[in-house]
Amino acid sequence: MSRIILVTGANTGIGYDTVRVLASKPEKHTVYLASRNEKSGKDAQAKLQSEHNLHNVKFVQLDITDIESVQKAKAIIEKDEGGLLDVLVHNAGVGNLDQNQVASTVDLSVIRSAMETNLYGTIQTTQTFLPLLRAAAAAGNRPKPVILLNTTDMSSNTVQARPDAFLHVTAYNTSKAAANSYMIALSHELRGEGILVNCITPGFTSTKLNNYGQGGGSTSEAGELLAKWSLLEGELKGKTGLFWSYKGEFAW
Repeated sequence: MSRIILVTGANTGIGYDTVRVLASKPEKHTVYLASRNEKSGKDAQAKLQSEHNLHNVKFVQLDITDIESVQKAKAIIEKDEGGLLDVLVHNAGVGNLDQNQVASTVDLSVIRSAMETNLYGTIQTTQTFLPLLRAAAAAGNRPKPVILLNTTDMSSNTVQARPDAFLHVTAYNTSKAAANSYMIALSHELRGEGILVNCITPGFTSTKLNNYGQGGGSTSEAGELLAKWSLLEGELKGKTGLFWSYKGEFAW
């Protein structure tokens, strides 16, 4: 069945390739490419149309830190898609990796900035779009709705507690770990309604967030993984409340 899918932070990188993979499926899903910057988003949409012939990709302006922007995006999708949303992919995020994030000296403004996007933005976007996901769940003739968070290996407290851990990027790691915790609570709350909630880490991927760090995986590979967990088909059907990676289940 064709689904209605929203991917945040999708004008470039992992988000862009997630949109590309999802829109390329034979079901011809309607995929909303959300971008904070309108020109960048529309350029990405045009590129998908011209280079991949994907005319089922729609652009919507969405800044997850701006509640008015989130509400406007919700109103557009609600009107155009009959009040339904099947999949919400939280890909938008910030790293602030060019700033000091040493635990003993990090400035609180850096932590607040990371939290504003990675935690608070994720929460208010989820809450705003939840009525559309619930409407899809109640429709009865559709796949179970999905909420997916693109997180990071470094958000795992288990990984960070290891003696050999070295990437203690305090603001980024803490904000993503907090977002993971929110997703755990959300998965328990919504499983009775048939809405599936998971976290996924594609591993170290070279993107703008990390200044295109050397040695990382490709955004294409990451997009394939996120698309797979956005649809939860086959052996993934019904999975919820999980933290997963390309290697398998990941430690919280």
